[in-house]
Amino acid sequence: MEKKLLLGDEAIALGALHAGLSGVYAYPGTPSTEITEFIQLNPLAKERNVHSRWCTNEKTAMEAALGMSFMGKRALVCMKHVGMNVCADPFVNSGMTGVNGGVVVLVADDPSMHSSQDEQDSRFYGKFAMIPTFEPSSQQEAYDMMEVAFDYSEKQCLPVLMRVTTRMAHSRAVVKVKDEARKENEMNYNAVAANWVLLPANARKRNDKVTAQQAQLEEDAANSPYNRLKLSGKAPLGIIASGIAYNYVKESGVDVPILKISQYPLPKKLVRQLLDSCEKVMVVEEGQPFIEEQVRGVFESQNILGRLTGELPRTGELTPDSVAAALNAQLSENPKKLEIPEIPALVAARPPQLCQGCGHRDVYTALNEVLKEYENPRVFGDIGCYTLGFLPPYRAIHSCVDMGASITMAKGASDAGQWPAVAIIGDSTFTHSGMTGLLDAVNEKANITVIISDNFTTAMTGGQDSAGTNKFEAICLGLGVEPEHLHVVVPLPKNMPEIIRIIREEINYKGVSVIIPQRECIQTFKRHAKERKQNS
Repeated sequence: MEKKLLLGDEAIALGALHAGLSGVYAYPGTPSTEITEFIQLNPLAKERNVHSRWCTNEKTAMEAALGMSFMGKRALVCMKHVGMNVCADPFVNSGMTGVNGGVVVLVADDPSMHSSQDEQDSRFYGKFAMIPTFEPSSQQEAYDMMEVAFDYSEKQCLPVLMRVTTRMAHSRAVVKVKDEARKENEMNYNAVAANWVLLPANARKRNDKVTAQQAQLEEDAANSPYNRLKLSGKAPLGIIASGIAYNYVKESGVDVPILKISQYPLPKKLVRQLLDSCEKVMVVEEGQPFIEEQVRGVFESQNILGRLTGELPRTGELTPDSVAAALNAQLSENPKKLEIPEIPALVAARPPQLCQGCGHRDVYTALNEVLKEYENPRVFGDIGCYTLGFLPPYRAIHSCVDMGASITMAKGASDAGQWPAVAIIGDSTFTHSGMTGLLDAVNEKANITVIISDNFTTAMTGGQDSAGTNKFEAICLGLGVEPEHLHVVVPLPKNMPEIIRIIREEINYKGVSVIIPQRECIQTFKRHAKERKQNS
C-alpha cells in the first residue's frame, strides 16, 4: 500500500474515490471545502468523470445525491455543520426513502467557531434521522471508513452520516492508501417507487421498517472494529472517548480502561461493560455532550463525568492540555502532560479585515456616506467576506444571522416600520438562500434596498465558482424587480459620486430596489492574472 501525507479532508476525499464514488455534491463551507476541491483536481476523478461541480446550496446538494443514489450509484454530500440545517429536510427524509446506491453525508463541525456562527454538533442529526453515524478518530480511519460507510449504506439501505471536526479536517497525517480503486456501481433501476414516494401510507411503512432497524444498527456498532473497549479489571476511572478527542486521551499517557466510539448508534452493551468495571467514567468528546447525555439518560449513573459536570470545558474545542488536566484531577498518579508553550506577550491579536483592493470596501464607503443623512438607518448583513463590514473602520452592518437572512430581515424590519432598511448580501449567498426572500419582498412591495455585492466568486472559502455569475440582473428581473430600480455599478473610487447618488435615490424610493456592485475579488483577480501570465 502506498503512503500519503493527507489532510483529514483529503483522506476522506481519496477514500470516497477509492470506494467507487460517482459524484460529490457540496456547497463550500469551512472546514469541509477541501474535500470537494481534492476530488475536482484528482486524476482518477477526471478519468472517471466523477461529478464534482459545486451546488447552489446544501439542500440541492443532498437532493442531487439522492437522485444519483436512486440510479444505483454512490454519492458523497459535503458541508459544514450549519449547512446541515439547510439540507435538513431532504436529509431527514432520506432516512425514510432509504438508498439504492450508497450515500455518505459528510459534515464538518467547527467547535470554538473558528469560522462559524455556532458550535452545533451534527451527531444529533444522525440520531434524529435514525441513520448510522461514523466519527473517525484519525486520518487513516477517515480514509478507511469511507469504503466501510458506502458498503454499510448499501447493506442497510440507509444513508450514513460521517462527522468530523475542524482539527481532524485540517490536520495532516501519513495514510496508507490502496493501490487500486473499486469500480463504480453500474446504473440500475432497482429503486422501489413505493419507498421513494413519501405519501403518508408509504412513509408509515418505511418508518416502521427504519425504526425496527435500530436494534441491528446498535448491534453492528457494538461489534464494529472502530468501537474498541479496553478493560483492565476493576478501576477507579474509565474513559469513553470519541473522534479527535480519543487522540487527546492517548496523548495524555493515562493507562485506564477506555471505550473508543467511532460508530453510532451508541453501543450500549460496550458502555455497560465499562460502567460495570469502573467506579467513575469520564466522557471525552469534541462538541456537545452527545454521548454523555445518552449515558446519563440510559444508565442513570451519578458517576458520569465530562462537560456537563465541569471536569471538561462546556464550550469550545478540547485540547491535549485540557483533557490531561481533567484526568490529572481524577487520578492520584498524574498522566504524562504535554508541554505547550504559551504565546509570547509580544504577539498581538490581529483581527480579520477586508483585503486591500476589495470591492466591498468601496461599497461600504459609499453606503456609510449616504446613511449619515438618515436617522437610525439599519443595515442587515449576511454570511461572507463582507460580514467584516461590522468591524472598524466601517461599522456598517447591524445583523448577520444565517445565509440569506439579510433580505428577509430587512423586509421584516420594514414591515415593522423601519426606514431606511438596507440588505447587503454577496453573490454566492444570494443564489444560495437570498432569492426567495427577494421574491417575498417584491410580492409585498417592501420598502427596502438590496445590495448584492458581486465579486464573481465564493470568496470567503477560497474562491470557488459562484452559481449566479452573470445571471443576477436576469434573476432579479425574473423575480419581479422593476427594471428602473435595478442598477449595476462598478465599485471603484472614481465611481463613488455615481454610486452614492444611486444608493440615495433608491433608499428614497418607496419599494424594492436592487443595486449590484460588480467587481472581481482581488484574490481571484491576482490568481487569474498569474495564470494568464504563465500561459502566455
